[in-house]
Amino acid sequence: MIVKFICAVVTRSLFLLISLIGVWRVVWVKNNALYWFLTILYLPLVVEMILTLKRKKLQDYKWFSPAIFLFLISIIPSLWILELHHQQNKATDSRCDKLDSSENIKSLLNMWRGNSTNGSETLLQGSVSLLSSVCANDWILALHQTLLILLVIGKWLLPVAGGVTRDELSQLLLIFVGTAADILEFTSETLLDVKDSSPSMVYVILGVWTWSMFQFPLHLSVSTSRPDEYSEGDQGVSLLARLRTDIWSMVESLFVQDGPFLVVRLTLILYFHVIHQMLIFFAIKNFLVVILNFYRLFAIYCDYKASGP
Repeated sequence: MIVKFICAVVTRSLFLLISLIGVWRVVWVKNNALYWFLTILYLPLVVEMILTLKRKKLQDYKWFSPAIFLFLISIIPSLWILELHHQQNKATDSRCDKLDSSENIKSLLNMWRGNSTNGSETLLQGSVSLLSSVCANDWILALHQTLLILLVIGKWLLPVAGGVTRDELSQLLLIFVGTAADILEFTSETLLDVKDSSPSMVYVILGVWTWSMFQFPLHLSVSTSRPDEYSEGDQGVSLLARLRTDIWSMVESLFVQDGPFLVVRLTLILYFHVIHQMLIFFAIKNFLVVILNFYRLFAIYCDYKASGP
């Protein structure tokens, strides 16, 4: 019980910390303290934490995770603002320190240590100066990476819902890791492909990214029915019940992830004439996943018809 309590508090505290860092970055970039009002979005997560801690079992729901959903609600607006500001101010961004090599990272850390040792800055001031000097693109990428990693670790640490086995939880975490990698690649690559002449495409990409992120609170593609829940006479119903995990997984892929990703990449290729090796590769990958999912749905339908009366 104590371990569950600690995990529940630590996970939600990490959610709040990362969201707070995102808001701080927005306030610094925009140079406007009014953006601190974004912290109002933390209130539902705080309320959810209090209500969850009052429950004796501290368990999450089987089909849905309110903590992860509210965490996304609290951090996605900050990432939208940072992405749009970066796209609109690429040319006017001041000099910054890139994190694209070990030498740059070492020099940045040495400068921070030097300022702290000399007494010219306190530890807090030095940390703020260090974070502020990092390039906007590296900042945004780091927030994206931290968000996705924390979603996986957070789901692992959150108390398991009743009825969810360890095997199902491990399947869900593996799905989360693969999904997170695809989403990170989509946002990082496609936003770089957008030209200055097509700012509206940035909104489309961020909209598709937001839509894909909301599959993380849902656990429909893992929670399954036990084979012995249905009698042998209900073969057709039992087949669909046993395969509903696959069906939900295919629906998520078609309408939440690979389908929308394919549409965006084809738009970049066919309408905006953005063509390069990686974009074509991932477009083909999304196309193959969509086709294979339709093929799988057709196979399930044929098996269902064959098992019917």
